Amino acid sequence: MGDDSEWMKLPIDQKCEHKLWKARLNGYEEALKLFQKIDDEKSPEWSKYLGLIKKFVTDSNAVAQLKGLEAALAYVENAHVAGKTTGEVASGVVNKVFNQPKARAKELGLDICLMYIEIEKGEAIQEELLKGLDNKNPKIIVACIETLRKALSEFGSKIISLKPIIKVLPKLFESREKAVRDEAKLLAVEIYRWIRDALRPPLQNINSVQLKELEEEWIKVSSAVPRQTRFLRSQQELKAKFEQQQAVGGDADGGDDDEEETVPQVDAYELLEAVEILSKLPKDFYEKIEAKKWQERKEALEAVELLVKNPKLESGDYADLVKALKKVVGKDTNVMLVALAAKCLAGLATGLRKKFGQYAGHVVPTILEKFKEKKPQVVQALQEAIDAIFLTTTLQNLSEDILAVMDNKNPTIKQQTSLFIARSFRHCTPSTLPKSLLKPFCAALLKHINDSAPEVRDAGFEALGTALKVAGEKAVNPFLADVDKLKLDRIKECAEKVELVYGKKTGGTAEKREGKPVAGKTAALQGPGGDKETKDAAAKPGPLKKASAVKSGVPPKKGKPATAAGAGGAGAKGKKGPETKEIFESELSMEVCEEKAAAVLPASCIQQLDSGNWKERLACMEEFQKAVELMERSEMPCQALVRMLAKKPGWKETNFQVMQMKLHIVALIAQKGNFSKTSAQVVLDGLVDKVGDVKCGSNAKEAMTAIAEACQLPWTAEQVVAMAFSQKNPKNQSETLNWLSNAIKEFGFSGLNVKAFISNVKTALAATNPAVRTSAITLLGVMYLYVGPPLRMFFEDEKPALLSQIDAEFEKMQGQTAPTPTRGISRHSAGGGDDGEEEEQEEVGNDVVDLLPRTDIGDKITAELVSKIGDKNWKIRKEGLDEVTSILNEAKFIHPNIGELPVALKNRLNDSNKILVQQTLSILQQLATAMGPNIKQHVKNLGIPVITVLGDSKNNVRAAALATVNAWAEQTGMKEWLEGEDLSEELKKENPFLRQELLGWLAEKLPTLRSVPSDLLLCVPHLYSCLEDRNGDVRKKAQDALPFFMMHLGFEKMAKATGKLKPTSKDQVLAMLEKAKANMPAKPAPPAKSSSRVVGGTAPAKFQPASAFADDLGSNTMESKPDPKKAKAGGLSSKTKGVQGKKVLSKPSLKEDDDKSGPIFIIVPNGKEQRMKEEKALKVLKWNFTTPRDEYIEQLKTQMSTCVAKWLQDEMFHADFQHHNKALAVMIEHLESEKDGVISCLDLILKWLTLRFFDTNTSVLMKTLEYLKLLFNMLSQEEYHLTENEASSFIPYLILKVGEPKDVIRKDVRAILNRMCLIYPASKMFPFIMEGTKSKNSKQRAECLEELGCLVESYGMNVCQPTPGKALKEMATHIGDRDNTVRNAALNTIVTVYNVHGDQVFKLIGNLSEKDMSMLEERIKRSAKRPSAAPVRQAEEKSQRTQNISANAGMMRKGPAEDMSSKLNQNRNMGSHSETTHSVPREFQLDLDEIENDNGTVRCEMPALVQHKLDDIFEPVLIPEPKIRAVSPHFDDMHSNTASTINFVISQVASGDINTSIQALTQIDEVLKQEDKAEAMSGHIDQFLIATFMQLRLIYNTHMADEKLDKDEIVRLYSCIIGSMITLFQIESLAREASTGVLKDLMHGLITLMLDSRVEDLEEGEQVIRSVNLLVVKVLEKSDQTNILSALLVLLQDSLLATASSPKFSELVMKCLWRMVRLLPETINSINLDRILLDIHIFMKVFPKEKLKQCKSDFPIRTLKTLLHTLCKLKGPKILDHLTMIDNKNESELEAHLCRVMKHSMDQSGKADKDTEKGASRIEEKASKAKVNDILAEIFKKIGSKENTKEGLAELYEYKKKYSDADIEPFLKNSSQFFQSYVERGLRLIETEREGKGRIAPSTGISSQMEGTCVPVSTHTVSSSIGNTNGEEVGPSVYLERLKILRQRCGLDNAKQEDRPPLTSLLSKPTLPTVASSTDMLHSKLSQLRESREQYQHLDLDSNQTHSSGIGTTLASPSSAAANIDDLKKRLERIKSSRK
Repeated sequence: MGDDSEWMKLPIDQKCEHKLWKARLNGYEEALKLFQKIDDEKSPEWSKYLGLIKKFVTDSNAVAQLKGLEAALAYVENAHVAGKTTGEVASGVVNKVFNQPKARAKELGLDICLMYIEIEKGEAIQEELLKGLDNKNPKIIVACIETLRKALSEFGSKIISLKPIIKVLPKLFESREKAVRDEAKLLAVEIYRWIRDALRPPLQNINSVQLKELEEEWIKVSSAVPRQTRFLRSQQELKAKFEQQQAVGGDADGGDDDEEETVPQVDAYELLEAVEILSKLPKDFYEKIEAKKWQERKEALEAVELLVKNPKLESGDYADLVKALKKVVGKDTNVMLVALAAKCLAGLATGLRKKFGQYAGHVVPTILEKFKEKKPQVVQALQEAIDAIFLTTTLQNLSEDILAVMDNKNPTIKQQTSLFIARSFRHCTPSTLPKSLLKPFCAALLKHINDSAPEVRDAGFEALGTALKVAGEKAVNPFLADVDKLKLDRIKECAEKVELVYGKKTGGTAEKREGKPVAGKTAALQGPGGDKETKDAAAKPGPLKKASAVKSGVPPKKGKPATAAGAGGAGAKGKKGPETKEIFESELSMEVCEEKAAAVLPASCIQQLDSGNWKERLACMEEFQKAVELMERSEMPCQALVRMLAKKPGWKETNFQVMQMKLHIVALIAQKGNFSKTSAQVVLDGLVDKVGDVKCGSNAKEAMTAIAEACQLPWTAEQVVAMAFSQKNPKNQSETLNWLSNAIKEFGFSGLNVKAFISNVKTALAATNPAVRTSAITLLGVMYLYVGPPLRMFFEDEKPALLSQIDAEFEKMQGQTAPTPTRGISRHSAGGGDDGEEEEQEEVGNDVVDLLPRTDIGDKITAELVSKIGDKNWKIRKEGLDEVTSILNEAKFIHPNIGELPVALKNRLNDSNKILVQQTLSILQQLATAMGPNIKQHVKNLGIPVITVLGDSKNNVRAAALATVNAWAEQTGMKEWLEGEDLSEELKKENPFLRQELLGWLAEKLPTLRSVPSDLLLCVPHLYSCLEDRNGDVRKKAQDALPFFMMHLGFEKMAKATGKLKPTSKDQVLAMLEKAKANMPAKPAPPAKSSSRVVGGTAPAKFQPASAFADDLGSNTMESKPDPKKAKAGGLSSKTKGVQGKKVLSKPSLKEDDDKSGPIFIIVPNGKEQRMKEEKALKVLKWNFTTPRDEYIEQLKTQMSTCVAKWLQDEMFHADFQHHNKALAVMIEHLESEKDGVISCLDLILKWLTLRFFDTNTSVLMKTLEYLKLLFNMLSQEEYHLTENEASSFIPYLILKVGEPKDVIRKDVRAILNRMCLIYPASKMFPFIMEGTKSKNSKQRAECLEELGCLVESYGMNVCQPTPGKALKEMATHIGDRDNTVRNAALNTIVTVYNVHGDQVFKLIGNLSEKDMSMLEERIKRSAKRPSAAPVRQAEEKSQRTQNISANAGMMRKGPAEDMSSKLNQNRNMGSHSETTHSVPREFQLDLDEIENDNGTVRCEMPALVQHKLDDIFEPVLIPEPKIRAVSPHFDDMHSNTASTINFVISQVASGDINTSIQALTQIDEVLKQEDKAEAMSGHIDQFLIATFMQLRLIYNTHMADEKLDKDEIVRLYSCIIGSMITLFQIESLAREASTGVLKDLMHGLITLMLDSRVEDLEEGEQVIRSVNLLVVKVLEKSDQTNILSALLVLLQDSLLATASSPKFSELVMKCLWRMVRLLPETINSINLDRILLDIHIFMKVFPKEKLKQCKSDFPIRTLKTLLHTLCKLKGPKILDHLTMIDNKNESELEAHLCRVMKHSMDQSGKADKDTEKGASRIEEKASKAKVNDILAEIFKKIGSKENTKEGLAELYEYKKKYSDADIEPFLKNSSQFFQSYVERGLRLIETEREGKGRIAPSTGISSQMEGTCVPVSTHTVSSSIGNTNGEEVGPSVYLERLKILRQRCGLDNAKQEDRPPLTSLLSKPTLPTVASSTDMLHSKLSQLRESREQYQHLDLDSNQTHSSGIGTTLASPSSAAANIDDLKKRLERIKSSRK
């Protein structure tokens, strides 16, 4: 028992796994207790057992297993994580429990399965059980069947899906085991209980005996509806309800209806397998069906009939089959075959269901026509066929075809069509039978009930009765207004007999909904004009008082319901409700009127009515008015009163006061009385007559408005407009139209007869009087608000001038929403109006489209045309398509009947010729516009094939297809597209293009829909496979679409659909679903139907509360005048509509004041980073759009909700612009106080501001720009840098506004762009602005180009991205722009660049057309003429930019030095700065950009300058950089890629802070030491070396002189520098990357260091110098031998030239050279001798032999000789072939020397050197003479030719200057006098021009005399000190010249700010050639930064104080006037003191 005690101590979970069964048993028992004890289902305890539960159920010991099963059951019941174990536990139960002999084990296994189903894991369990059915062990099979049966009986067929079970049932019945068969029988009975007869078809083929047994069992099944008795966890409410019913006592009736819905009606069709029949058709079917013999045709049809008996058919292309059958039905003479074909069609329709829908439109017209057959069996077959077909499509789609046949002459066709309509209606519900459909059907059927043939009448009654039953009386009665009583009763009688397909329920509810006044209603219907009353009756509960006494009055407009009782609600005026009768009064005679009037008016009043004295008439009117005011509504005889007013003098009244009163009284009567249309007709004529009157016009309009309220606007408006246009007075016409415009805004648009107005508006537009035309255009504008773009279609044929005015008016209206109607709003309970409102909205839009005059092009689509389109020859196909296009162009708007065209076009969509595909797509697009909404019926057969084209591999074809689909969807809405399986079939295709385009399209469309057909669910499995598609774009699009699918289908359904995926896929997809759930948008709100217009006058939902709120605040958004009656209406409207709005908003208004105290921006730690990550990972939409869609706004709202105060956010996202202004004011107020908050939300603030750029309101825009200016100022003060994300989501939208038409705005935007450069590098701004130049808006293009010019001017060429060349080419394209301002801007910009960059601009621009080039040259010349007049605007801008970058950086540099330094600059510019944000530790923010953008807020301590000799002013002074904490080594987190990281670290090497520098160096050292990482440094070597020798210089000039610095620090720094350099130079591949210029400076730095006596004095100084020695050796050995040799030669030359240089320095340089000479034998082959010889040539040119001999030591000359000698020895005579790079070999003695050496070595007898020299020079002379002659001949040939004459002259000038002794006489001698003088004149001209240029604007950095050479002869010589050509002391003039340059650079000179020093002595003396040091550029840049900073600090400097330390200076000729040296010294003193 010892072991017992051991395992007893173990914890429960370990016991459960113990190898002893007893231990396990004990463990299971304790686990069971534990599981029952844990209350919290989410307790962590549960997770411990996740992996063990499977072992619980599969325990090998039977006793233990039983306990394990109990414990497992408890676990599944109580643990929230149990779901994760479903699969493994269920399979364990099936395989290891169901085969156990013990019944208890099986029972527990079954319970566990059911428990899993209860916790929502039904699908997984069902899957495992179905797998179990394939097990070989019958016990297991039986148990699985039993479990399935039990699950079904308890959970019901809604949760247990029956289809897979039914699929396996037949197989179970075939089992050999009786037990299995019996269990299967029980299961079949259980299934029957749930789905009844739907189970019969799938089991038809089982053994007949078994079937019979089953039938017997089925009969016994009780007919009661089965109930779910056990519920899922998510169905707890149902459970509670069920239990409650049980308690009440079994099936309480109440539960019945509700429960019914819980049992899903299972469709047998769903349970069937689809059969593929197309391939099984007889091979010769299509020949046989056309055969002459009817027997053959019959055979073919019978074959089809047999196939279509399959109840479910596989989808496929049945078009040909349907076409064949249709032909038989339509054309075959044998009626038997017609019937047979009809049967086949019926079978197809039944088998294919919705998939047959696309063919329905083709077949239905044929069948309806065929109803002329009398034979009953044919008629019956046709009926069956058409009924089956109806079920595959919708009534809407067939309506056109059906209505077309309704007027057929043949009574049988009419009868059968009506009967078909009746049958079809039975399948409809009120929602699928909307008013828009009922209207045309009822109109047609009303004709039928008056038909002469009784059978037609009967059928008509039946159809109308059915409609009445389905849609309810409220909907149908308006259309039955003119039906007499007898017929109406007949219709109702039919309605009662009708039995609907969808049960009686719909009818019942319809009846219930009707309300009570049924009696009144029937009465109301007697009058022919009953439509209005009916509306009232329905809308207003409560009995109708006098409804029976309806008298007929004016008949209503033709068959159109005047309005719906909706928002436009002129219909049911609540106030007139009780007295409906008076709406139509009969006309009263004058006598009756007088009697009635006398009864209510004072006698005196009636007598004075026609008095001759106007005063009496006026008094009479006053009395009249008082009387009317006091009258009660019921007592007021309106008609009598208005007739009295119209009595003589009536409307001819001459006195305006009387007239005004009269009109006012009319208005009063209309408001206060029950004013009828009869009364209105008495007065309207008079009113219209006065409407144009200056004094009475407003009163007349008031009266008209009152009448419109009483008699409804549509009627009044029609009368008024007709009257106005029947008379001639233009004033009346224009004022009537103006009144109408206003009235529409006040009443809304519903019910107006657009067509009637349009004809009048057309008359008005043609009027001669301009006021009438203007009013008409204004009215159109108002109508446009409601009708939208279709309105324009009516006016397409107007004159262009008029049309453009109309367009301008529409343009104004765009984006506005129609105002909420304030008048004519029905006062009945809000509820009544709802239905109406919906319909109304649809109606108006469609009405307009319906009214368009359409042409029928059916007859033009001939068979010939169709065959053309299908021809084999593509040219003929194209002709056919062209014809179609022209037919459509002529017709403009067409009827939906287009014959065979759809089939023909469909075939062209997969034409092999892509051009034809595109043409077909454009035809389809045209078709959509031409056909309008009726295109719906072609969606299936034409629209879906277009979607297939989205899978085309050509981009342009896809784009065309997408445009077409969108054009269609615009007309049809999305429902048609989403219905049926077509879309899912398309998604199923594994074509990546198709998938991504289709998903993209769905993602765009789905969010806009309120509801979608359930068929969308069919797409989900394919969507999931797209999520795992191998194509990244498809995956991305699928992820984007996911939230929108979920928005409609819900998370549950989507998650359920993952059940069929593989487990791995399932987890991934579920994770994505969870993500999508978080981003799921809300469905669009229902009433907001207004996209750009509001129809039916209702405002979109989201604005309603807004207007209510605005009312509360007392702002006049409703424009309500203080008019008592209007206020009342307004009040009512807000009561009914804005009820919720008001409630909600009144509360916050109490709270708001308290809330506003806190901060407006809440700082969320790392919030911004998180948002960026999400955007990068595409979890949220990227802020990129042409106009902001709703989802962007919603997303921003969500993101802001966490970090912006709630009340401010409400203001920010308010619908009204005034609130935006308020929000901006608050933000401005808080800007200074909440800097950190603003910065933490900056990305969101900027995004919100971009939304404001899209507002049309100027005040918001101005306020936005004001805020931006303040914001950017604050940011630049805070030294904040925009992140990439912030910049890219803001700058492009800001740039859009540069093109704003208003000047003030443009100016502001430009100012903001300037400020942007302080917080975002100019080089990154550049591409954004460049993008702006591609805009369509010419103003924007021009402004962007100017801005680019300013950037280049301020920051130099380095801002041009990606390269100056590309940027300039792009700018130059705009020189040819069609807009003048753009052309000018482009020219000015390029001139600006030219001024900065000189002639090289032309190279960069590349080829321009001649015209453009001449414009540019002209402009450049003009600009050269006025150099000092720098444009004022630019000057201003420059001062704003507070930086003048780069005086001479990066200009004109060739050779390797150039790339390097500009690269470094670029890297600096693009410095990783932009990535860092405030949350990143600030130590990383040292970067040149930082310094560049520094506004002087950081005051740096400048170290005291050491007093040096004057020369030292030219020593490069580095910027003492701000002291900044050391770099943290963890820079990796911040920088995404290695290149930017390395750039960043290298930039730290040159830091002024020693620790920063040391850290950077150690990091680089680490990288270099690791072989695998060292490669990363490639490409950065020069940059790194520049940084290191800058640091060396910094130590030499600054640190060593700094007393305060600890010298150990310096030694540490030295050892780091030398250490990392040694490491670098051990890696040969990297060492070779160092360029000449850089090596020269490096050697200079190292040698200077070796000679620095201060270093020797340091403790470890010796050690340092030894290391330097070692390093120098490494550099000499490892770097590129050509580069190092060249560098040493140049260095030697410089050191010999510099007077201040110590002889020691030159000596060390020469020692290096000797070492190189020693290495030559090994390295000679890798050396570029041409370059070395060129360097030696230059050296010998500067130092001829004589001069070298004068040197104090003979080292230089010996060095040179040794070098040359060695080279000759190694190369032999070939050495002379390497002089190719030397242009003029005569300039130095190199060639002669080489010849001598060669001669010497070859000539052993040792002849005197002299001869050789002579000989050599002789040979040379001859050779050079011949060469010279050739060159000159070439030049003169050029001068002589017409095209190249200028070029030739320039070359001659160059040549003469190079070889002053060249003789050109012989060439001129032979030519004419004229030619000679021409050449001379040309040379003179060039000379003056060149010299002039040198003085004015030295545009080239290279002296022109050296243009041909390859050596960059930079105008600045760089060295630590400088001497001049002859080595004499430099005169003061040089300093003056330099000072001038420095002053000029600092802008202290009033000449034009040049960006480069002038080359004063360009041609006067040969300039000193030196290698351009790669540091010039850096220094100039650094000095500039320094200057710009100091300029900021000492803005008060007087013009004498210059402070600059540049290197780039020029040698002036010593002959310039001597200046006062003392004065100079004083100035320099002053400079130094200002520095301190």
